[in-house]
Amino acid sequence: MAQQEWTEVELHGGPMDGETAYVRTDGPDPGTALISPRCAYPGGRSIYEPDPAGRWTWRGDTP
Repeated sequence: MAQQEWTEVELHGGPMDGETAYVRTDGPDPGTALISPRCAYPGGRSIYEPDPAGRWTWRGDTP
């Protein structure tokens, strides 16, 4: 079994702006949905993805 690759990134925009999170960098989909108490949906998640410059930016919230 291959070892998973995790990287700490700073989040930009949205309810988690300025916070950091560990994300997997070896998966086929580079985005992540993080549980966020400030999400638009109670108990929901905020979606962050890397932009072309490599910054992890907010893409929206999901229930």
